[in-house]
Amino acid sequence: MRARKVTAAALTSFLLAVAPAAGVAAVVPTQLAAATAQPDASAGDTSETTSAVPDTPRTQAGDPFLTLSIETVAPSTVTTSSDPFVTVRATVKNTGDRRVDDVSVRMQASAAIDTAAGLRTSLTLDQERFDRVGDFVTVAESLEKDESRQFDVSMQLRSTTEPSLGIDTPGVYPLLLNVNGTPEYGGTARLDDARFLLPVVGLPRNPGELDPVAPDAAPLPPNTRNPVAMTVLWPLADIPRLAAGIPGSIDERVRLIDDELAGELASGGRLDTLLKAVEFATKPGLDPGGNLASSLCIGIDPDLLVTVSNMTRGYLVVDDPADPASTARDGTGSAAATAWLARLETIASSTCVTALPFAQTDLGAVADIGDASLIQSAISTPADVVDGILGITSTRGFTWSTTGGVDADTADALRSAGTGSVLVADNSLSPPTSAPMAQLLSTDTAADPDAALAAAHYDSATAAALAGVGATPSTPALTPAEQRYDLGTDSRTARLQDALGAVNFHALVGTDRPGRAVTVAPPQYWTAGGDEPSAILSTVSSLLRSGLATPRPLSQLLAEPTSGTPVTSVDTATELDTGTIDLVRSQSARIETLMQSLVEDPQSALTPRLFTAPLREDMLRALSTAGRASSMAEKTGTTAFTRLAATRIGIDAIYGSVTVLAPGGVYTLASEQSPLLLVARNDLPIPVNVLLRVDAPPEMTISDVGVNQLPARGSRTITVPAEVDDTRNLSVDFSVTTLDGSRLGEVSTVSVRSNAYGQALAIITACAGALLLLLAGRRLWHRFRGQPDPADEGYERP
Repeated sequence: MRARKVTAAALTSFLLAVAPAAGVAAVVPTQLAAATAQPDASAGDTSETTSAVPDTPRTQAGDPFLTLSIETVAPSTVTTSSDPFVTVRATVKNTGDRRVDDVSVRMQASAAIDTAAGLRTSLTLDQERFDRVGDFVTVAESLEKDESRQFDVSMQLRSTTEPSLGIDTPGVYPLLLNVNGTPEYGGTARLDDARFLLPVVGLPRNPGELDPVAPDAAPLPPNTRNPVAMTVLWPLADIPRLAAGIPGSIDERVRLIDDELAGELASGGRLDTLLKAVEFATKPGLDPGGNLASSLCIGIDPDLLVTVSNMTRGYLVVDDPADPASTARDGTGSAAATAWLARLETIASSTCVTALPFAQTDLGAVADIGDASLIQSAISTPADVVDGILGITSTRGFTWSTTGGVDADTADALRSAGTGSVLVADNSLSPPTSAPMAQLLSTDTAADPDAALAAAHYDSATAAALAGVGATPSTPALTPAEQRYDLGTDSRTARLQDALGAVNFHALVGTDRPGRAVTVAPPQYWTAGGDEPSAILSTVSSLLRSGLATPRPLSQLLAEPTSGTPVTSVDTATELDTGTIDLVRSQSARIETLMQSLVEDPQSALTPRLFTAPLREDMLRALSTAGRASSMAEKTGTTAFTRLAATRIGIDAIYGSVTVLAPGGVYTLASEQSPLLLVARNDLPIPVNVLLRVDAPPEMTISDVGVNQLPARGSRTITVPAEVDDTRNLSVDFSVTTLDGSRLGEVSTVSVRSNAYGQALAIITACAGALLLLLAGRRLWHRFRGQPDPADEGYERP
């Protein structure tokens, strides 16, 4: 039930609650007037959710008396060869606090949807708008508290002799299953409903037409004279799993924060079914002309590929994600990762592939941070990662927006990273455009029109319907308020039906419009699983086979010249606070500073870039949009905060691994110009260039020793020329820094004592020399004159 909470419902709950004490039955109206209303929360989004459906009676605790859940819809898509009726299997459960009697259901339908927005808004209409109604059918005489009952209900698609859904042309129709009941101490009321979309691509024969040769009796095929050009993006992505704060290495096993990815890669897991759906649907027997394979492009998150590739070599799962060095256990998904990656390599070798932004990071936040290296890692590096691991050449110069929009600053950042075209939601563009590719204005285009991006767009209503599919439904951030409702009240079957209706919609509506085209794009982190991915791809395949759609490869779309009025794109404001943005900016700067000081060793496979890449990627993982628009939002935010904290700990540990070792005791100089001998230690697995920073008293002069290279996991003695003008014990602070002066390690304090006398010693020495010369000259003077030296008096030679 998509419902507003209204004052009338609260009053009804009160009457039902007090009725036993009053000794009378509360009369509950079938329809409750919609009074002051509060919007419900859409899954993962508690703001601006709307619904036009009046609330049903609730218990005093606010729970519904009955809950209706759709389990199967047959046929899920009506064709000319289908049965001429629709059968829905559902379960009704007593979720209230008392018995409910006379539980009955009926099926209702509304008119065919004629706008893309109607794919969403039609599901929030008042039940009176579903004016094609069947008869109520009793499914349970009574249901006790927590009791449930499964039932089937069927209704003719069209008929002139009995109630029917009134479906007489192909299209997408909203259907409603309405359940009535009589709660104990109350009157009969509508207690819940369930809604879904029914795509009708063709009508089967009309069994209600008595004349079998009458035009209305024959099957009605769809109009295939003007097929829609269709491009389908198929995402393979996950939430970030690698433990944060751990630099790159060659032989060490990676650490993951949990082992859930092992299950998603294994048979029956989410990522397995997403890949299996592509494998199955593009088989030559099912796609002989390669139309589906041609229209399809797989979007792959490079973070997922990096994680899976490392899992194939064995991995660990940490016990405490906040501490990258915590105890860990062996992971269980190495075999599954190996098999899944091999399958992906096979399918990628013959299918269009594009790289998603790294870890589905928030591109707007990355642009706000303004770090060029971070921008490159988020936008341009992903293609290198995907190509390197899969051995393919992916689509380059193209970015699929993670949030559906691209503001002016983000557009400039994309352009600076080599992006030429971007895919956004159609409702992010202003003015709206039907052009396949439009010129996207940004800050830079005012000065240089050639710097503009080309913007392609996908259908936002279809994207919202696809986002509702799966275990964790979500609502895209740019979904308008009138198209939002509580996804948690719908069953997975109902949400899948909505997605199938949305995928079929553009092929069935507007067939007289020239140049029809649509791009279908699910959310990048998509929780569709089980048979859902196959059902969606089978729908696309059926449209292509029937002639309702033609394939439009992504390469063909990107080759389209820009046309129409230039547009701007809006993006949702980042959900990250200023403190988080500032922290990412500062830590990213520290990573860049460190990398500039690291030295590439020709004898080692570990380069400075490989060593620091995981740390920079941790920044992007912390900015990930995966799960943000769903019920996982709170958990996602907590995980991002934990990741940032762990990354800072890891970077601090790296900076602390290069330091000056304290000599201990007092350092005694033999003279006033004796050098100091210091030992600098590097515990990193890669050489590093350092500068020596000295904080000495005025009595001591230290000469600059320049850049010193410390070997990997080794030490080096640094000779420091020093001059001391004092005989006292002096304290000198030594530390090493990066090449730009950022301190590494701890400060070491050295106590220095000099045996030199300084200026006094020089004066005494000069006086003694002068005296020696005077006495020697006096003796020579007397000797030259032949006079005895008075100093020799009393001295007789033997």
